Amino acid sequence: MVKICCIGAGYVGGPTMAVIALKCPSIEVAVVDISAARIAAWNSDQLPIYEPGLDEIVKQCRGKNLFFSTAVEKHVSEADIIFVSVNTPTKTQGLGAGKAADLTYWESAARMIADVSKSNKIVVEKSTVPVKTAEAIEKILTHNSKGIKYQILSNPEFLAEGTAIEDLFSPDRVLIGGRETPDGQKATQALKEVYAHWVPEDRIITTNLWSAELSKLAANAFLAQRISSVNAMSALCEATGANISEVAHAVGKDTRIGPKFLNASVGFGGSCFQKDILNLVYICECNGLTEVANYWKQVIKVNDYQKNRFVNRVVSSMFNTVSGKKIAILGFAFKKDTGDTRETPAIDVCKGLLGDKAQLSIYDLQVTEDQIKRDLSMKKFDWDHPIHLQPMSPAAVKEVSVVWDAYEATKGAHGICILTEWDEFKTLDYKKIFDNMQKPAFLFDGRNVVDVEKLREIGFIVYSIGKPLDAWLKDMPAMA
Repeated sequence: MVKICCIGAGYVGGPTMAVIALKCPSIEVAVVDISAARIAAWNSDQLPIYEPGLDEIVKQCRGKNLFFSTAVEKHVSEADIIFVSVNTPTKTQGLGAGKAADLTYWESAARMIADVSKSNKIVVEKSTVPVKTAEAIEKILTHNSKGIKYQILSNPEFLAEGTAIEDLFSPDRVLIGGRETPDGQKATQALKEVYAHWVPEDRIITTNLWSAELSKLAANAFLAQRISSVNAMSALCEATGANISEVAHAVGKDTRIGPKFLNASVGFGGSCFQKDILNLVYICECNGLTEVANYWKQVIKVNDYQKNRFVNRVVSSMFNTVSGKKIAILGFAFKKDTGDTRETPAIDVCKGLLGDKAQLSIYDLQVTEDQIKRDLSMKKFDWDHPIHLQPMSPAAVKEVSVVWDAYEATKGAHGICILTEWDEFKTLDYKKIFDNMQKPAFLFDGRNVVDVEKLREIGFIVYSIGKPLDAWLKDMPAMA
């Protein structure tokens, strides 16, 4: 019986291992983590992450061939294949601060593997790591090997949150990078056989180690670039009276471009896009490729510009001050169908409004009050460290209240900002909301989910990203 162990019970490790356990009943899968609270949650009825379909799979396999445990060393020493999906945050100090990946957690995992292993191991990089991490890990393992052989593989994940289970069931591709030596090829084949239980052969791609590591960064950079491209166009649409939805639809009809990832919004979020591009920028700079680094930097600059532009629209529309005004924030997660708030544009928008002394009332379907307050009081990049190493009690953000209902959030508000495209926000009773707001009532749609004309008929002053401007907004500066 093949034994698999995954170090790190987060957004990647949990769902991936649950699906491997489901599809490969003959393989024993253990997910280990040093956080006792997180493992307890995986063993309970309230899983630590929300992902459609995940609950059923975990309940079906848990205790049969899927185990969640804090006995890290025991499971690592027994495993044939070890997946490592630990945090790889952006460094906040020292060499490469603000760009380079911090491999502290990775390195300590590698040293622990070397310490406890008594048999040959295949070690698989699952978390997003900078190119050449495999080489560093290989050195740590071989210098501490005590005669044990290690093969390093890179098997980056391409999951999208909200559809992770579907993505795992029928992936566009599974990428496995390994050494081009006989032992390396053997290890690649062993991992390929695991995925072949349910993934068609032609979708399993094998490459060298560096190609696999770089493909992950490149894929995320390309996706983020599309969002920044359409967001840059949205600013031009507002200035000229064009409609970004029409432009994006026309552009997306070109089969070479395609329609996906062309929704203008307040900006992209999520744990990977910004981090991976910063990483890519750093690697380019280290290799003397300044022009390439500058090219990718712009993707993040446009994203930051889009968030600032949104905040400026809100403040300038409301008589250039939001001080003491109640503003309803609908949606805090970085996209719908997930409770994940990592790098969500809502953080920067809320901080911008709080900086102008607004009173915020926040409603999200999945995000807890504790998480929202933690996010609003955390420094940049802090979120990417294990929870027990994050700053403890969040300084109570006085001007923020978190409520569990959209009507409660909007009652008595001067303005509404829609920051996540939850389906519920398309079907709210906006007439009822309008009647309970201060007038003039403003609605700033950061996700283009509402019917602008209908809302204007009700009486709202509406700003929708990349759409022709309300007469009210025409004289207002877009950027302060």
